[in-house]
Amino acid sequence: MSATTAAKKKLSVPFDYDKYLRPGKLPHIWCPGCGHGIVLKSLLRAIDKSGLTKDEICMVSGIGCSSRTPGYVDFNTLHTLHGRALAYATGVKLAKPELNVIIVTGDGDALAIGGNHFIHTCRRNIDMTILVYSNFIYGMTGGQFSPTTPVGALSNTSRYGNIEPVFDCCDLAKASGATFVARGTAYHTLELERTLLAAIKHKGTSVVEIIDECPVYYGRNNKFKSVTQMMEDIEKNGTVSVKQADKLPPEKVQGKLLRGILHQVERPEYCEGYEKLIAKAQGKG
Repeated sequence: MSATTAAKKKLSVPFDYDKYLRPGKLPHIWCPGCGHGIVLKSLLRAIDKSGLTKDEICMVSGIGCSSRTPGYVDFNTLHTLHGRALAYATGVKLAKPELNVIIVTGDGDALAIGGNHFIHTCRRNIDMTILVYSNFIYGMTGGQFSPTTPVGALSNTSRYGNIEPVFDCCDLAKASGATFVARGTAYHTLELERTLLAAIKHKGTSVVEIIDECPVYYGRNNKFKSVTQMMEDIEKNGTVSVKQADKLPPEKVQGKLLRGILHQVERPEYCEGYEKLIAKAQGKG
């Protein structure tokens, strides 16, 4: 069999999502058209390509629509308090540094009530992967505006338009010290899969903001006629890839979010430094 034939045969075999999902947990609770299920599929494919076993992963979440993800996956999982996922995840990583810790959180959970934890997790450079699902709204808690709600957008707590400026998750992560910062979307699924794989493999704090859609609260309030229209808006108007941006004039990029790996550097990882500190205190360093 030629390499080309073998590659085509491999592509024709459907991906077995069931091996990563807990039996009896489906159907999920996400609303029809929600992007979270699409993101989960990209995440599972990235994990599969990473070569990690299920026992080598711990998935942690706080409260919110995206934070229900650990309930569906067959890893070590921890569903915690609103805004406190990163604090719990830090404890897990320090207790069992051999685990690959993945945090699933939302724009409100991570950047509002959990904002201080987010900043200091990035600052410490703990070897964890933080996925911030950003759908511009608080979904599970009632449709309030969130730190990523666009100026002028309607929500259940901004009936005449949001007047607060948008919090840029990736800029915040980079400024706070995260050593890997990226952005993907629920529309660009294969691109997202590659980004997530790179984030999981990176040693240090990895932050990936994932733009997806909430058709029930954000979509209805802001007069989107369908989920398809919301997805097309993400693809055509909301984002541009880093590679595309390098070739476009500034006016074509103005006002759009960049997709892809935005920042990647190497610096000492926190858990390794902590182990050295313990050894020094015990007279072994």
